[in-house]
Amino acid sequence: MALFEALVALHVATGVVGLTAFWGPIVTRKGSGWHRKWGKAASYGFLGAGALAIAMALLSLYGQEYRHPEITDRALYDGLFGWMMLYLGVLTIGFVDYGRAVIRHSRDRCALRRLRYQAVIAAVVISGAWCGIYGFQVEHPLMMLVAFIGIVAMLIQQRYIWRAADFPHSAYVGEHFRALIGMGISAYTAFMSVGLIRLVPEHVFNPAIWAGPSVVGVSLIIYFTLKAKKAAAPKPSDARPHPQ
Repeated sequence: MALFEALVALHVATGVVGLTAFWGPIVTRKGSGWHRKWGKAASYGFLGAGALAIAMALLSLYGQEYRHPEITDRALYDGLFGWMMLYLGVLTIGFVDYGRAVIRHSRDRCALRRLRYQAVIAAVVISGAWCGIYGFQVEHPLMMLVAFIGIVAMLIQQRYIWRAADFPHSAYVGEHFRALIGMGISAYTAFMSVGLIRLVPEHVFNPAIWAGPSVVGVSLIIYFTLKAKKAAAPKPSDARPHPQ
């Protein structure tokens, strides 16, 4: 138990850094020094929290201690605090990795086809598929929802990677932004799993509470995507012929 509690403390520490710094890149001017600093802090915080979430999930599934005996539905507990937490940890790392990679390789998108990046995406899809299957078996819609969102996100990324020639150069900005929001969704959801069972144990299996980060995150993606399309659309004055 001491090891698990130490992992929880480290998870909370790294998670607080990531969850706090997460809003910095959203509210600061894109490309500015503060934008990059906040983004780097959020990335490192989420990478640490994601790795620790994976470690805690494995201990919950395969550790010798029988944690939280007050929860009688152990199959559902293994699903939410084992397989889904493991998947969310992998998903968080995957979003961070992709979000940084599209910036690093903005002029050479084919670099994203390397095994190093494809292996991370494959890990997300495989862990997400099992999360969804297990969620179907225990009849919990949240597990299926987060699995669906993550897998669809990976397919969108693959479309960008393998059809790079069809996208304008500036498309990497949108990919970077979606990855940023995505890592926030997965990290907030995983982070709630640590706090909910301690703060409001009676609602720990309430899908409405767990779905909150996904609803907010997807709404932000839709809002900023529509805003970007509106800003990029040609103005009526641009369509008028210029006088000779």
